[in-house]
Amino acid sequence: MTTPFNNNSRYKKSRYQQWYEALFGSKINSVLTIASLYFLYVTIPPMLNWAIFEANWLGSNASDCNSSGACWVYISVWWQQLLFGQYPSEELWRLVLCSGLFIILLTALILHKRLRAPLPKRLLLISTLLYPFIAFALMYGGFFGLAIVETRFWGGLFLTLVIAVVGITTSFPLGLLLALGRQSTLKIVRLFCIGFIELWRGVPLITVLFMASVMFPLFMPQGVNVDSLLRVLVGVSLFAAAYMAEIIRGGLQAIPKGQYEAAKATGLSYWQAMFMIILPQAITLVIPGIVSAFISLIKETTLVYIIGMFDFLGIVQFTASNSEWIRYTKEGYIFVGLVFWVICYSLSRYSRTLEQKPSNQH
Repeated sequence: MTTPFNNNSRYKKSRYQQWYEALFGSKINSVLTIASLYFLYVTIPPMLNWAIFEANWLGSNASDCNSSGACWVYISVWWQQLLFGQYPSEELWRLVLCSGLFIILLTALILHKRLRAPLPKRLLLISTLLYPFIAFALMYGGFFGLAIVETRFWGGLFLTLVIAVVGITTSFPLGLLLALGRQSTLKIVRLFCIGFIELWRGVPLITVLFMASVMFPLFMPQGVNVDSLLRVLVGVSLFAAAYMAEIIRGGLQAIPKGQYEAAKATGLSYWQAMFMIILPQAITLVIPGIVSAFISLIKETTLVYIIGMFDFLGIVQFTASNSEWIRYTKEGYIFVGLVFWVICYSLSRYSRTLEQKPSNQH
């Protein structure tokens, strides 16, 4: 099939010409393009009518959803439970303050990394190390006169982010140590790391969660009770660390031996060579794998509902037991899916900037 454009190889095609040839460059492409357009014509207008034009946006109960469209009143009624679970309403300011501090710290780190903003590195390091303690004091309480809010009241998107952030921030350094240990010349260290990695990679996460919530308390001494959320955080962190170790090990194996020999020739110690020369290159190579592991961990946090913790998705499952709202839980699932997509897509986009930065600087 010929196209109205010049097919001379020396002729630089515009973006529109490339699109035309991709969509109508052959008979098969033309048929597939027309079929795809027809499919979009059939599916998108009804979807838009249901989700936007005929949807119910205002109201305070299920009886206000009186049309055939989506009932977004569900989100406005259940928003507090979806975001914060059963956290006391009068104490929500603590979570808002904690989230605000996290956003400010994250923005400062990103600006300092990407724009080389003149922010003191020592101040950023101290803030990063102090934030976990400040966040715990705000969320749990018991400090500075704050009322204690037990973890059984935590839920919604707040609980999902707590599990995901703790899992991400702890699994990376643990995985780094396991990857280095697996390549160690000390046989005991190497065998321990190999056994640890293979053990945790050989079981599904749901098994780890059941062991942490049901089996682990049976092995504790009488009268000793470890918080259920803490057990979940430890299990998720160790599980994710095993996968992170294999990702980082792949990056270490991709580094040419010449880099190791050059570092050794300059008189650097093992740890100096690792943290100054080898690891920066290895981690850069496996950024896509690391981000993919983080995204998988964020999505797998929804499994905690099976052991009785009402995370973001668990709150929607809980509202399904309400006879008044059971018809409209699909709006809740859509809302949860969109929020997860925004979080995961943002991580993916940021990882692309990290991948492109070394090449741009080179």
